[in-house]
Amino acid sequence: MGAKAAADVNLFDAQAFLESAGAARKVVAYRRSEAIFSQGDAGDSVFYIRTGGVKLSAVSPAGREAIVAMLGPGDFFGEGGLAGQSVRRTTATALTPTTALVIGRTEMIRVLRAEHALSDRFIAYMVSRNIRMEEDLLDQLFDSTERGLARALLLLARYGTKDKPDRILPGVSHAALASSIGTTAVRIRAVLEKFTRLGFIQEGPAGIAISTSLLSVVLHD
Repeated sequence: MGAKAAADVNLFDAQAFLESAGAARKVVAYRRSEAIFSQGDAGDSVFYIRTGGVKLSAVSPAGREAIVAMLGPGDFFGEGGLAGQSVRRTTATALTPTTALVIGRTEMIRVLRAEHALSDRFIAYMVSRNIRMEEDLLDQLFDSTERGLARALLLLARYGTKDKPDRILPGVSHAALASSIGTTAVRIRAVLEKFTRLGFIQEGPAGIAISTSLLSVVLHD
């Protein structure tokens, strides 16, 4: 996001917004470690952090928790309801004593439609925040060896050339891949298994089939 857009986002005045007409908004104080909302709750409001910090996390059906984002003053969260999410996909927890402006979904939609300057700032903010969250998530998911292997696989498959890419790499040994990026065959096996679980590749008798989604690992580097 450009400097002007970033500056515009910072112009959002939570106090002025709170004091403007409309009853479906209020400031709520949360204690440290208090749940602001939980995964599965109704997605009926949007939050704007005035002070403190918030952790967004999600729990898989197997019970594993993943941290989705760490947010601070000036950040919005809980906006999924604006895009049709009827229930929360994450749990929001106060990291420190936190105050947040809570805006009802219907009221937020009304204001965004009526106040174009605020709508522009909100959209610019959301794009910037989602890029940041994606980068943070990829940092959690992939280390330098994983990105190096992703790049090697894509190069071998001739991604980025004018020819139609070979999506299947036949007869590439783990030892050869390890040598190409300076690691061990054992490490290569572990990374390939991870890529398989994430749906980036599929190993079979014909070789390694590569999904275009593997590009996300390389483009992040």
